[in-house]
Amino acid sequence: MRDTARFFKVLADETRLGMLWLLFNQSELCVCDIMAVLGTTQSKTSRHLSTLRHANLVSDRREGLWSYYTLRLAQDGMAREHLELLRAELAGRPDAASMLAKLHERLEAKRRGDFCSPPSQIAPGGSRSDELAR
Repeated sequence: MRDTARFFKVLADETRLGMLWLLFNQSELCVCDIMAVLGTTQSKTSRHLSTLRHANLVSDRREGLWSYYTLRLAQDGMAREHLELLRAELAGRPDAASMLAKLHERLEAKRRGDFCSPPSQIAPGGSRSDELAR
């Protein structure tokens, strides 16, 4: 029972649902990408990703200063079924398409050379060059 209760508590947060939605649609994301799309701070983003990691919903890897997150395949049938239902439900939400559009714009900008700044130098929704111009 405890694991089931913890699973649903983890899902009972709008920011974490947004993170899961992004990861449902992109195999791997840098923390800075999640911050930019959701408009959250680095500390809030990291705290929520840590909660998702401890619930075995995401896994992470580090590359230099950056951390990248991916969805983990749920080992438990109940979790797997509920995550599929959640994915379908989130897809029908009014803001789902705009979140994905914002993510795709960000990823395209990165492909063109606007790379992530180290976490301490990036503001929510901004880039290092924006931060340096202030």
